[in-house]
Amino acid sequence: MFMETILQSIFNNPVVLMLFLTWSIVWKGFGMWRAAQIKSKPWFIALLVVNTAGILDILYIFIFSKKGKPTSQSKPE
Repeated sequence: MFMETILQSIFNNPVVLMLFLTWSIVWKGFGMWRAAQIKSKPWFIALLVVNTAGILDILYIFIFSKKGKPTSQSKPE
C-alpha cells in the first residue's frame, strides 16, 4: 500500500513521466535499430511488443546482440 502511494505520486508528476517516457523510447529505438542492422527479426519483434522501460533493450544492445553479430574478416585478394 505504501509503495503504491509512492509510485502514484511519482508518476503523477508530469516531469517525471516525460523523463521516463523519453528514457524508454530512446532505448527502444536503439535496440530496434541494432536488431534491424543485424537482421534479427525475433529480437526486433520482441523489442517492439514488450515494454520493459528500456531494460530489455539495454540488455539486448550490450549483451545479446554481441553474440549474434557476424565478424568481419578481410577477403584475400
